[in-house]
Amino acid sequence: MRILVTGGSGFIGSHLTDLFLGRGDHVTIVDDLSTGRSANLAHVADHPNLKVIHRDLSDPALVAEVCSQADAVYHLAAAVGVALIAAHPIETIHRNIYPTQLLLEALRKEQSAGRNVPLFLASTSEVYGKNPKPIWNEQDDLVFGATTKPRWSYGASKAIDEFLALACVRECNLPVVIGRFFNVVGPRQTGAYGMVLPRFVESAMSGNPIIVHDDGNQQRCFAHVADVIAAVVTLTETPAAHGRVYNIGSDSPVSILELAKHVQEIINPEVKIEYQSYTAAYDADFEDIRRRVPDLTRIRSTIDYKPMKDLSTIIKDVWKEKLR
Repeated sequence: MRILVTGGSGFIGSHLTDLFLGRGDHVTIVDDLSTGRSANLAHVADHPNLKVIHRDLSDPALVAEVCSQADAVYHLAAAVGVALIAAHPIETIHRNIYPTQLLLEALRKEQSAGRNVPLFLASTSEVYGKNPKPIWNEQDDLVFGATTKPRWSYGASKAIDEFLALACVRECNLPVVIGRFFNVVGPRQTGAYGMVLPRFVESAMSGNPIIVHDDGNQQRCFAHVADVIAAVVTLTETPAAHGRVYNIGSDSPVSILELAKHVQEIINPEVKIEYQSYTAAYDADFEDIRRRVPDLTRIRSTIDYKPMKDLSTIIKDVWKEKLR
């Protein structure tokens, strides 16, 4: 197949690229390297089936061209990370919405020409906002905070992406799958934009204190990127999955403090754990969610999904990759 991966130089996108190249597909990547890294693709840089275009997705002509040459599209290009979102909300909104609009327009034109090209749209658990339910399913309400809190611009912009994609499903029967990622982690992920696990691992390796925000009792579920990309591809290649939204991740919650202690135990028992307020880490307007746990009933009933890698394995995989 001919696969288009937007954001293919990023953490998840580069792993998807490995999967496609490994099974013999031809892959075209469009990535402006704003948060992705060429190093993530260094091991396949000379692969004959790989084409990398270092441009952003704001050019309608470019988007139309690459979509016309694709048998499937995996759209992962987006603003990434809590730190980036808090610091650059304008960039977050622009980069999340306009490229998605262009991709959907291009794929509708392909459909009109007789080609149904499946689209996987990467969304996020952030779209649930601060819904107070202990476990979130795909039909739950989206509960965002005030517009004066920049943090919510990310979830709101990704929700607009979902609305656009589902409108194309409703009006044109476009073959779209939307995946809401819950804390995907693994090798190649950077802590530069606030991602918690690589930040903890890097601190433990360097002997610096592991910095836990707030009281550390926030709960998250961490899924290995290998489990997640397998689900992404299976969903996109399953016609019965088209036109729906899926939570993708793990449903085994762990507190951030417990995560820090796991990293400490595995990598460096001598390193200290220290606390930092959200105001010091981000700004006085920052709001967080205390618990983020997905209901995986829908994805399990569609593709028999089950994450295989536990938290200790995930931490060790991140550590090993950073030792290289």
